[in-house]
Amino acid sequence: MNGAEIIAAILKQEGTEFLACYPRNPLIEACAKIDIRPILCRQERVGVGMADGYSRTHIGKRIGVFAAQGGPGIENAFAGVAQAYSENVPLLVVPGGGPLNRQNVRPVFSAVDNFHHITKWATRVVDVQTLPDIMHRAFHQMRTGKSGPVLLEMPNEIWEAEYQGELAYNVVPVYRSAPDPANIEAAAKILAEAEAPVIFAGAGILRAEATDVLVAFAEASNIPVLTTNPGKSAFPENHPLALGSSVVSAPKMLSQYLKAADVVFAVGSSLTKTPFGPNVPPGKRIIHSTNHEDDINKDYRVELALLGDAALTLENMTAAIKGRTIKDRGDVAGAVQAVKTEWLAEWNPQLVSDEQPINPYRVINDMLNTVDVANTIMTHDSGSPREQIHPFWETTTPRSYMGWGKSTQLGHGLGLTMGAKLAAPDKLCIHILGDSAIGMVGMDLETAARAGIAILTIVLNNGIMAAERSVLKVSDEKYGSMDVGGNYQPLAEALGVKAWRVTDPADFIGVLKEAIAVTESGAPALIECMSKECQDFSRY
Repeated sequence: MNGAEIIAAILKQEGTEFLACYPRNPLIEACAKIDIRPILCRQERVGVGMADGYSRTHIGKRIGVFAAQGGPGIENAFAGVAQAYSENVPLLVVPGGGPLNRQNVRPVFSAVDNFHHITKWATRVVDVQTLPDIMHRAFHQMRTGKSGPVLLEMPNEIWEAEYQGELAYNVVPVYRSAPDPANIEAAAKILAEAEAPVIFAGAGILRAEATDVLVAFAEASNIPVLTTNPGKSAFPENHPLALGSSVVSAPKMLSQYLKAADVVFAVGSSLTKTPFGPNVPPGKRIIHSTNHEDDINKDYRVELALLGDAALTLENMTAAIKGRTIKDRGDVAGAVQAVKTEWLAEWNPQLVSDEQPINPYRVINDMLNTVDVANTIMTHDSGSPREQIHPFWETTTPRSYMGWGKSTQLGHGLGLTMGAKLAAPDKLCIHILGDSAIGMVGMDLETAARAGIAILTIVLNNGIMAAERSVLKVSDEKYGSMDVGGNYQPLAEALGVKAWRVTDPADFIGVLKEAIAVTESGAPALIECMSKECQDFSRY
C-alpha cells in the first residue's frame, strides 16, 4: 500500500462515507477504489463547507473530510477552514504539497505554515511509516476536548511511497472528563440561591449530545435557557423554559431575561464576545462550564469554572441541585411564555404580511408552518437572512439547525446544507440565503444536481446588499454600489436544479410543497422569492 491507500484505508475504518474534493489529489482515486464516494465541488471552500456540515450533523461519530490540490487548491480552501475553526467544528483537510526538497523555497505554498493558526493541529507528513500514528492523533484531536479542523499536508513523495508491513490501526474513541466535585457543589449552591439565573447554552451541548441532560437540569433547577448562535437546537425551543436563540437579533424573552439575570450559567460555550451572538451584560455573576481551559477568563471574569464535558457536567449538576432547596422564583415557565406570546403578537403583521415584494418574515413563517420541523435541518447564510430567520425558526430536536457566525462568510450555508444532507439523507435540508450569498457560491448548485444531493435552496432576492446600506451611502448614491440583483430561477435550471420564482406570497406554500416533493425524489430544488428590502430585526 502507498501513502494515499493507507489514508483511504484508515478513513474507511473511521466510517468515512464520502470525500469532498477538488481536483488533483491522489487520495481521490484511492478512496474511490474502496467505495468511499468522491464528490468534486466547483470551488474548494464549498467542499470544506460540505465536510463541515457533515461533521455538525454526525457530531463526532463520523467526521467530514476534504482533499485539495496542493498550492492553489488549498489556498482556495482557506476561507472554509477559517469558518469551521471559528466554531470548533471537527473536519479533516488533506492537501497535497510540493516535493520535500522544496518545502522552504519561495513561492511554494506551505499549508502547514499558513493554516496552523486556523486549525487545531496541522502537520506535514515526511515519512509514510508514520501515517497510522499521525492519523490516530488526528482523529483524537478532532474527537476529544475542544474540537476543530485538522490538516495533514502530504508532499508528493509520500503519496507514492510504499508502506512497509501490515496496517495496524484502531478506531479512535472519545475521551471525556468531569469537573471537580467541589466546584459542582459550589455551582449548585449559587444557582439554587439565585434570584433570576439564566442558562447560557452553546454548541458544546450539541457536541456532547447533552440536550436531554440539559432539559433535565433546567427542569430540576427551574431556570430558563437561551442558546447561542451555533448552539441553536441544543435546547428545544418549544419547551416552556426556552428563551430562544440569539445572533444580533433575538426573541424578546431572551433579551429581557438575560438583561435581568443575576447569575449566568454558561455551559458548552466558550463565552466568546462576538457581534453575531449573545453577550453577557456587565455586572453578572458567571459560572462557566467548558471543556477547554483557554476559554475561562478569556473575555469575561468568571466567579466559578467547571472544566469538563458538558454532558458529564450537567449530569453531576442535576444530581447536586436535586439535593438542595431551590429559591421560589414563581412560575418561571409561565412568565417566559407570556413574553413570548407578546413578542409574537408584535411581529405577527410581518409574519402574515401580504406585501409585494414579499416580506421575508412571511416566507420564514410559511416554511415553519408547512415543513415537518422535527425532520428538517435548517441553516441560514450571513447577513440579513441570518438575522431574520434565527429568532423565529423554532427548533424542537438537536442538530435540526446549523447556526454559524463567529466568522460570517457569504455562501457558507450552501456547503453546510449539502454536507448535512449527505449525513442525514432522510431529512429535509434547507438553506436560506440572499442574492449576495448566491453570487459567491451559486455555481455549486450544479454540484448538488450532479451528485444527487437533494437540498432545498430558498433565495431572498431583493436586488440589493441591504445589510451594507449604512456603510455604503455615498458609494451607492453616486455609483449604485449596492445593486447586486440577478435572475436566479433560470440560473438554477441551467445548472440542473428544478427552480421556481415566487412574486405573490399567496403562492409560496404551494410552490414549497412542490419543491419538497422534488427533494423527496432525490434531486435538489430552488425557490427564488422576490422579496422586499427589510431592515426590521427583532432587537430589544
